[in-house]
Amino acid sequence: MIVPKPVRSETRPGTFVLTGRTALTADPALGEVAAWLRAELCPFTGGELLPSGPGPGTITIGLGDLPPEAYRLTVAEDGVAIVAGGPAGAFYGAQTLRQLLPPEAFRRAAAGGSCEVPAVHIEDEPRFGWRGCILDVARHFMTKHDLLRFIDLMAMHKLNVLHLHLTDDQGWRLEIRRYPRLTEVGSWRKESQTGWNGTMDGRPHGGFYTQDDIREIVAYAARRHIMIVPEIDLPGHTQAAIAAYPELGNLSTPLEVRTTWGIGVNVLNVEDSTITFFQNVFDEVLELFPSPYVCVGGDECPKDQWRTSPAAQRRMSELGLTHEDELQSWFIHQFDDYLTARGRRLVGWDEILEGGLAPGAVVASWRGDLGAVAAAKAGHDVITCPNTAVYFDYRQGPGEDEPVPFGTVLTLDDVYAFEPIPEELRGEEAAARVVGSQCGVWTELIDSNRRVDYMTFPRLSAFAETVWSSAGRDLADFRRRLAAHLPRLAAIGVEYRREDGPLPWQTRPGVPGRPEDPVEWQAQLDAWTSNLREPR
Repeated sequence: MIVPKPVRSETRPGTFVLTGRTALTADPALGEVAAWLRAELCPFTGGELLPSGPGPGTITIGLGDLPPEAYRLTVAEDGVAIVAGGPAGAFYGAQTLRQLLPPEAFRRAAAGGSCEVPAVHIEDEPRFGWRGCILDVARHFMTKHDLLRFIDLMAMHKLNVLHLHLTDDQGWRLEIRRYPRLTEVGSWRKESQTGWNGTMDGRPHGGFYTQDDIREIVAYAARRHIMIVPEIDLPGHTQAAIAAYPELGNLSTPLEVRTTWGIGVNVLNVEDSTITFFQNVFDEVLELFPSPYVCVGGDECPKDQWRTSPAAQRRMSELGLTHEDELQSWFIHQFDDYLTARGRRLVGWDEILEGGLAPGAVVASWRGDLGAVAAAKAGHDVITCPNTAVYFDYRQGPGEDEPVPFGTVLTLDDVYAFEPIPEELRGEEAAARVVGSQCGVWTELIDSNRRVDYMTFPRLSAFAETVWSSAGRDLADFRRRLAAHLPRLAAIGVEYRREDGPLPWQTRPGVPGRPEDPVEWQAQLDAWTSNLREPR
C-alpha cells in the first residue's frame, strides 16, 4: 500500500516485529538517513534504535551498485535491509519502510511499543529526476514552521524539488541585506482581495524569511534530499519591489504593494541601474541557495508602460529592436548571461522562449504543451507543469466552494491521469529533454496553511505517482493504495479534502470566484491567454 507505487514489489511470508529493542545500523556515508529514520521511529517504538552489528532484529542501511536514487528494501522475519545507490535512494527506502508501518507510527507521541511489519521485497527508482512542487509564499506568506512541515510532506511522497515563489506584486518574502526596504516596505500589504473579484478584507498581510531562516530551510530540505529552487520574478510581477524602491519602475508617482490579484501593469524599467539592482539581489540569492537552478520568472509582463516610456523606447532604439517583446527578451538575456557566468542555470516560464535562450536555460512549460514541445525540440531541458493538469489552486469538484470556485475542475483522478511527457514528444529523441514535472500551489485564494492542506492533498499524492512511477498507471489500484495512505496523512494532521466534499470550516460562502458555466470559463480563459498568460 505504498504511495507512490514502487517499480516492483513482492510480498513474502512472515513478518518482522519492530520493537523498542530493534537495532538500526547504517553505512557511515548514510548516517544522516539513519538519524532521520531513528527520529521518526523512536516516538512510536518507545526505544532508541541504537546501532549494533548486523544480526536478527536489526534494520540495516547500506550502499550497493544502484543508481543514486534507487533502492532495494527487503523485510524478512529476522531483519530489514535497505540497499541503495546513494543517500537519496537510502532515504526513499526509509520512507517506504515507514509506510509499511501502521498509521499510528506517523504520530509524534503514539502509544507504540511494537508492531508487525509485513515481509516484502521492493525494488524501486524514480522515473524522472525532477519531481517538484511550486509553492507560492508571495501572495500569502507561509511561516517557517509551516514551510518545514510542507517540506516533510513532500519528502514523504519522494518529491525532490521545491520551487519557492518568493516575490510578486503582492509581497517580497526574502531578506536582501543590501536593499532593506524590499522587506521593510515590500513584505506587507495593507489588505487583500477576497476571492478573485471580491471586496477587500481590510486586514494587513505580510511576513518574510530572514537570511538565517533561509539557511535553515535549505539545510532542512537538503537533509530530506529536496533541492530548493528560488524564484525572483521579473520584469513583471514586481510591484512590491517597485513600492519599496520607486526608481525601479516606469512611473513618477509612488506605488503601494499590490492588494488585488491578476496580471499587474506595473513592471520594471529597463535602465542599467535596475539590471544592476537585481544582479545585486541575485548575488545574495546565490549565496543562500546552492541550487544549480535559479528561476527568474519572465512571465506575464504587460508592455503598456514600456510603450509610453521615453527611456524604454530609447533603449529599444539603441539596441535596434522593433517590438517591446524583443525588449523583454533582451532583459531576460541579461540575467541568463549573469547566471551562466556564475555556473548556475536560468529557469523561466515558457514565455522566455521568445527571443532565444542560452543552451543551459531550462523552460518551465505551464501554458499547455506547446512551450514544452518547442523548448525540447530546440534543445532545452523542460519541466512540464501545465496549469489545467497540475495547478492545485483550481477547484476539485463542480459546484463547490473550495475555498472559491476558481478555474477549471481538476479532480484527483484528473491529476492522476496527467502524463509528464507531452504526446507530441512521445517516441521522439527530444522526449529525453523532459527532465520532470512539478505541480503548483498558487496562493492568491489559499490564505492559510489549513487551506493549503485542503487544496494540495490528496492531489499531491496522485501527482507524486505520475513523476515517480512508470507510465501506464492504474487508477483503481492507486485509489486502493490511497485509502491506506489517507490515515497516514490524518495521523500527521493533514486536513486533506475528503471525497464527500468540504468540511464546514473549509467553505467560504458568498465569495465571488470564477464562473461555474464551463463555456463562460473557457471564454474568459481564451481572453486572458490571447496574448498574456492566464492569471494564476
